[in-house]
Amino acid sequence: MKLQDIFARAGRSLRNAKGRTVLTSLAIAVGAFTLTLSLAAGEGARQYADKLISSNVDPQSLFVVKDDSVFGGVSGGLQEYSATATQYGGISFKTLSAKDLEIVSGIQGVESVTPTYIVPAEYVTFEDKDTKYTTDITAYDPSVRSEVAAGNLPPLGQQIESDAVVVPQAYAEQLGIKPKELVGQAVTLRLVKANAQLTPKQVETIIKKQGIKALQKKLAAQSKDVKLIVVAVSAKSSTALSTSNGLFISEVKAKELSDYLTKGTDQYQQYVSATVKVKDGVDPEKVKEAIGPAFEKEDKNSTVSARSAKDLQALLFTIVNTLQGIVGGFGVIALIASVFGIINTQYISVLERTREIGLMKALGMRGHHVSRLFQFEAAWIGLLGGIIGAGIAWGVGYLLNPWITEQLSLGDGTYLLIFQPIPIAVLILVLVIIAMLAGWFPARKAAKLDPIEALRTE
Repeated sequence: MKLQDIFARAGRSLRNAKGRTVLTSLAIAVGAFTLTLSLAAGEGARQYADKLISSNVDPQSLFVVKDDSVFGGVSGGLQEYSATATQYGGISFKTLSAKDLEIVSGIQGVESVTPTYIVPAEYVTFEDKDTKYTTDITAYDPSVRSEVAAGNLPPLGQQIESDAVVVPQAYAEQLGIKPKELVGQAVTLRLVKANAQLTPKQVETIIKKQGIKALQKKLAAQSKDVKLIVVAVSAKSSTALSTSNGLFISEVKAKELSDYLTKGTDQYQQYVSATVKVKDGVDPEKVKEAIGPAFEKEDKNSTVSARSAKDLQALLFTIVNTLQGIVGGFGVIALIASVFGIINTQYISVLERTREIGLMKALGMRGHHVSRLFQFEAAWIGLLGGIIGAGIAWGVGYLLNPWITEQLSLGDGTYLLIFQPIPIAVLILVLVIIAMLAGWFPARKAAKLDPIEALRTE
């Protein structure tokens, strides 16, 4: 008996038991639905992550730190003091020194090294506002693009003007000002320089030569106000990586203010991180691999970590794959349940059609043909369930995509659920194979039936 004849007969047999066939197929459709959505969400998230990195991060840049906790995140708390550490956001980090930056600059392929300047202002004030605020102030990173709610920012790779400041949209909301109205207003930074650190001998010398008033002046805290102009309000958007709740000022201004505040202290020219610009045509990964050995050559106890755009992309992909695996796990559980449903359905079918099987074998149908008949019936159930589940998933995804895009502010034309024909076709094929494997046991039972005994069955 030809395979196509057996396959067609299997289809006719299932049509005679439509209710049972549909219900069993729906059990598989649940798993197919979940797995199809999982595939679509995974593909959409990966494409979005790839778009996010490629449009926001300069692929020729590296992010260098001396403390891995900058990447992994640590909690604050009581930590041992170190002259080569700094506080930021209530957390203590090991810092890069000027010498460390020189080592990185000397690596072949490095175009420039820009440290991350942190400006610990005492407070900031906004134009026409009497309230004083405290906030983080860092240098604007030109290698990471920010979306704006108002104003303008330079293209990726270019710095803002020295007297400019970028304010987060959340600040405008807190101030009760529309982003457009905030652009052009002045922001004043109040800087207080710490007292000079003098040794007992230096104190004695100043008193002897210049008197008590000179010493008081030397120890007195110095302060000054720096006025900057808001050029842009950064938007709260999931398509931008830089969603800092601090103020961004130009690199030139940040260096000037950082040096002013730390000169004469042990925090002078100590940096939490640095951005390394790699020359065009040079693979950033090779430069990243060369950073560790370069430091080991200078000091075996000194370690530096570097991350590239690919590393950030890999991190996002890991998160996406983990979430996709969790969702897919529920689909697999549904499929396991449906496998037992297929086995049960086919066993019942064998029992109900015992005389029919006996008649087919008496008329010359071989055992392996009978086995194939029931396996093909199971394959039909798997195919039907896969098509139903994938079709419903595609329809649901088509309807949900605009809503998801709006809720997550992904931007027009960006969807989280992306359905690709080939993976879905492969999924349906796998479901068919699983269904055939599930139908093997009932098919084996049907193939072994004795035709005489089967014909005697009532």
